[in-house]
Amino acid sequence: MHEIMTIEEVAEYLRVSERTVYDWAQKGELPGGKLGNTWRFKRQDVENWVNSRLSGKPAYSAPGGVTSSAVLTVERVVLLDSVDKNTVLTRLVDLLAETPFVRSRDELLKGIFSREELMSTGIGFGIGVPHVRIDSVTDLVMSVAVSKQPISYYSSLDGAPVQIVCMLAARPDQHTKYIRALSAVSSRLKDPTTRERIIGSDDPAFIYNQLIASE
Repeated sequence: MHEIMTIEEVAEYLRVSERTVYDWAQKGELPGGKLGNTWRFKRQDVENWVNSRLSGKPAYSAPGGVTSSAVLTVERVVLLDSVDKNTVLTRLVDLLAETPFVRSRDELLKGIFSREELMSTGIGFGIGVPHVRIDSVTDLVMSVAVSKQPISYYSSLDGAPVQIVCMLAARPDQHTKYIRALSAVSSRLKDPTTRERIIGSDDPAFIYNQLIASE
């Protein structure tokens, strides 16, 4: 069996249809990723996935974006005042490093700052979404910072001052789950009422509930 597998090879290995493998991959349930327009899968990841399923302990939960408590908890929501971009990013990395999903705080910090050097993750509407996929992260995880004042040196696409920062980190093979989480965060926070409620709140639990509320 090849180290890198195609949909056809995974389907044969699992004894299911190719369509089933494709659907699982699209939903983020089966670990895999796209090379161009073609799905590819690491043999070891597929074997681990099968073993976890057969043992009754799924390695992958259904993708839920910000609606999953495994992705975001109240403890990973912080309120900050008069801060600059580097301080916010470092604080959010520290929060993620406290979870069992991050094996190396230094690698995560380096990954986040390297991504920012390529292009600022200020997506507009006062929102920053720093994100990275690296090997030292074992599952999708998120932390959030909210500032009453504009965060210094955090440029954005529309020039609006950034006040809400949602950091996401994931494994390299979690492409679909990762993209869906980014989309869920962006969609929710583009609602002006939601943003106003979050920025105006002093309660991390309230902010958390705003983020995980049903779409």
